[in-house]
Amino acid sequence: MLKAVTSSDWNEQRAAHLLNRAGFGGTPGEIEKLVELGPEKAVESLVYFERIPDSTSNPSWAQPDPERVAEFKAMRDAPEQKRKELRKREQQKERERVQELRYWWLQRMAFGPRPLQEKLTLFWHGHFATSVQKVKSAYYMWRQNDIFRTYGSGNWLELLNAISKDPAMLVWLDQAQSRKEHPNENFAREVMELFTLGEGHYTEKDITEAARAFTGWSLDRVNQEFIYRPRLHDTGTKTVLGRTGALTGDDVLQTITANPQSAKFITHKLWAFFAGEHSTNELDEALAATFRAGGNNFRPFLRTLFLSEEFYSPEIIRQQVKSPVQWLVGSVRCLERDLPPAPICINALRTLGQDLLMPPNVKGWDGGLSWITTNNLLNRYNYINYLVLGENPLAPPAGKKNRMKLRKRLAHGAKVDADKLFPESLRADKTKLLAAMQKRLLQGELTEAHQSAARAFLESEGDLDDVDILQAIRLIMSTPEYQLT
Repeated sequence: MLKAVTSSDWNEQRAAHLLNRAGFGGTPGEIEKLVELGPEKAVESLVYFERIPDSTSNPSWAQPDPERVAEFKAMRDAPEQKRKELRKREQQKERERVQELRYWWLQRMAFGPRPLQEKLTLFWHGHFATSVQKVKSAYYMWRQNDIFRTYGSGNWLELLNAISKDPAMLVWLDQAQSRKEHPNENFAREVMELFTLGEGHYTEKDITEAARAFTGWSLDRVNQEFIYRPRLHDTGTKTVLGRTGALTGDDVLQTITANPQSAKFITHKLWAFFAGEHSTNELDEALAATFRAGGNNFRPFLRTLFLSEEFYSPEIIRQQVKSPVQWLVGSVRCLERDLPPAPICINALRTLGQDLLMPPNVKGWDGGLSWITTNNLLNRYNYINYLVLGENPLAPPAGKKNRMKLRKRLAHGAKVDADKLFPESLRADKTKLLAAMQKRLLQGELTEAHQSAARAFLESEGDLDDVDILQAIRLIMSTPEYQLT
């Protein structure tokens, strides 16, 4: 199991697959660079991303706010009408910051220098699913996002410690309210069930005992950071997963991550995210063994995963449904265009079912085929009209009678440079043009029926101008094949 691919097995299809799964896809030129590197160097260029400088600046408000306490005190002490006005202003400020945060992150995913770092951040956001709807703080959500970025490729215990003491998580799972008189089991239960072990690998007694161990972990709302409050901690003897003593929260997390089931649980989820649902018990055991052998560190595990023959099997390549984020960011990258304005991006993801910073529940998004419903598929096709042609996402595609209006509008500056993607030299031979379109947009081929439809469209247009090219791009991106990666 997990035999590494060799240079003789390395090709354009596999390089494209690596970039699609370990990142958000790319251009033919970016894929060709990975081909030239060979499998080991290609994987390492993505996995060892800290070697690549990242000058992206954080949002201006992404830091503790020393004026926050005074502002809330003034709000509390103000007359009722004034208090309502101040609260409304504060809520509006938070909404604007949350929108800015979502767009800031999308920009990093689309154009940042470290695609795997952002892909891991997206994975951990779905795994430790936390919603701003309850947290109600853009700063806390940014801080959690940064934890995923900082610790997401490192050590399992260090990541778990960091996220367990994260202000957003303390609020989300009510740990900040837990005390020895009334231990809150919310956090302890989710840590075992959803984050580390899975159902059936702990007892209710483990939950109640762990909840006692976590008492004292709280939130300093003034300084907006984790704080340990000894007087709230239960110092008594506890037994969790077979370990007995005056256990603390740190002891519980250490015990959990040392459990072989924890390695099996988290590596299975990582495989499902990066590779797909095709996993056997034998493969799960091999993945977990690799993870444990690497000291429960994610980077060497990911290197092995992305180099493994299993990762490049026919059952894996181009068999995963794109998440809305993968779909949007990948579309922008392969079209070599800017992200649409923030309101359109955010509304698109919400409409398509993946509202960043607001997962549907503590389990996160289901993924896979759940992304594709009749309505969601139609919405993807509508948004493609906007990405490619700049048309209203809710309007029908332009027919021949509207083609002149479209040409005039595109003359004033199209968002997609058709000539850059498919220059004049390609357009004379429509067979070669269609092959180039499939290579850029799909890194694969359309079905025979869809190839015939695309070829018929190109042949019907005679000499092709930029509008014809953009219409052909829209046609290919509005196929079921484009929804897979």
